[in-house]
Amino acid sequence: MKSLCWIRRDLRLHDHAALSKALERGETSIVFIFDPHILDKLDDKEDKRLTFIIDSLKEMEETLQKKGSSIHILYGTPEEEIPLLAHELKVSYVFSNRDYEPYAKIRDQLVAKKLAALNIEFELFKDTVYYEKNEVLTNMGGTYKVFTPYKNKWLEKFESQGKIVPTYDCPLNGLIKFENKKNIIDFDWYKIIGFKEAPVLLPGGSKAAKKRLKTFADKIDDYKDARNYPAIDGTSQLSVHLRFGTISIRELVQESITHRSDGASTWLSELIWRDFYHMILDVHPEVEKVAFKPVYDNIKWPGTQAHFQAWCDGQTGFPIVDAAMRCFKQTGMMHNRLRMIVASFLCKILLVDWRKGEKYFAEKLLDYDLAANNGGWQWSSSSGCDAQPYFRIFNPYTQSEKFDAEGKFICIWCPELAKAKNKQIHHPDILLFPDYPKPIVSYDNNRIRCLEIYSVVKGS
Repeated sequence: MKSLCWIRRDLRLHDHAALSKALERGETSIVFIFDPHILDKLDDKEDKRLTFIIDSLKEMEETLQKKGSSIHILYGTPEEEIPLLAHELKVSYVFSNRDYEPYAKIRDQLVAKKLAALNIEFELFKDTVYYEKNEVLTNMGGTYKVFTPYKNKWLEKFESQGKIVPTYDCPLNGLIKFENKKNIIDFDWYKIIGFKEAPVLLPGGSKAAKKRLKTFADKIDDYKDARNYPAIDGTSQLSVHLRFGTISIRELVQESITHRSDGASTWLSELIWRDFYHMILDVHPEVEKVAFKPVYDNIKWPGTQAHFQAWCDGQTGFPIVDAAMRCFKQTGMMHNRLRMIVASFLCKILLVDWRKGEKYFAEKLLDYDLAANNGGWQWSSSSGCDAQPYFRIFNPYTQSEKFDAEGKFICIWCPELAKAKNKQIHHPDILLFPDYPKPIVSYDNNRIRCLEIYSVVKGS
C-alpha cells in the first residue's frame, strides 16, 4: 500500500516517527505545504524563519534526489491540498507527527475529516516532544501545573524505562521515485509564497544541527554556569533546530545522558521545561490568549506605546536591555538569560502588558515556538503556571553587573558605551555618553508602581 508522509515542524529524514511508520507500511511519498493560514500573518516578507525552513528543505531534497525521489511542495490551505494530493497519489494512509498548537489541532481535524471521506486513514505520532500530556501524570491521574513535581515524575518515568531512548529508522529506499520539476531547489518558491530570501545567522538543515550538537557536547559540562553569560558561547543554540525539527528531541535527550555532570543535568532540565510547556498548551489551549491564572487578567497596564517602542528598538537607557533588544532585532536570536531580563523589564518596569512583548517575540524570534514563548512570557509576568512570584522583579542593573560584568556583550550592541570603564557600562552617566539615551523611566519608582498595579492578585 502507498503512504504519504506530511512533514511540518520535523524537517529531517532520520529518527522521524511519522516517516518511519509510513515506510514500514509501504511505498511512501513526502509532502511539505506552505500554509497561507500561517504565512499571511507574517508582515516581514524577509522573515528569516522562511529562509531557515527552505534551506532545510533543500538539504532534504538533495538527499532525496540521490535516491531518485523528491519532496512534493504545495502552497495552499492544508485542508484542501493534502486530501487532493493524497487522492492523486492513490495513497491509503497519510502519516504526520502531532502538533499541539490550537490552530494545528483544528487543522488536523479538518484534514482527517476530508481524508476519511476519501477512505484514506490519517495517523498522527508523537515526535515533537519526548513525553506527551498523558504520559506524565500526577498520582491521581491528572496533569501537572507545577514544574518541579512534573520534572521529578518525568525523570522517574525515564528511569523506569531504563533511560533507553527510542529511535526511528527511516530507510529511504522505500520512497517512491519520481521527477519533480517544481522541487524546492530548482523552482522559485520564494516568489510563489511572496517572500524573499534573508540572511540567517544559523544555517538550516540537519547537518548544521548535528555539527552544533557536537560542538556543544564538548562544553556541556560547563552549561550550568556558562548558560547565564551572553558574552560567551555557553548555550547549545539548538532551539531553532529543535523548533523546526532538523534534529529530534530524542537525539538531544540521548546526548544529555551520555554526560555525567551538573551541566548535562541542567540542560536535560531545560528540555523537560519544553515538554512541560507543550503539555500546558495542549491541556490548556486558552493560554494562547489569556493568563493561565485568570486573576492576572485584571491588571490594568499603564505602560505607554512610546515606552514599548523604545523597548523594541533598544532605546530605553538601560544598557543590558538595549543590547539584548538590538541584538534581537538584527539577528532574531536572544540568549535565555536576556529573555528573562527584557521580559521582566517590559512588564514590571515599563508596566506594559506582557502580551505585547509575547507578540513582538512571536514576530521576530528565529526559534519561535508558541508553547515555549507563551510559557516564558507568562512566567516572567507571573501570570503563568509555576511562574515567578509577582513581587520578584529583575533589577536590570544588578543583572547586568552579574552576568555581563565587563560589559563585553553590551559593548558589541551599544557602541556608544564602548569607552565606558568599570561600572559606567551598567550605569552610564548621560553627561559622559551623550549619544546613549537616558533612562526613559526610573527603575526605583516604577518598581514601586509595579507592586501597586499587581496588588489585584494579592492572596489569589
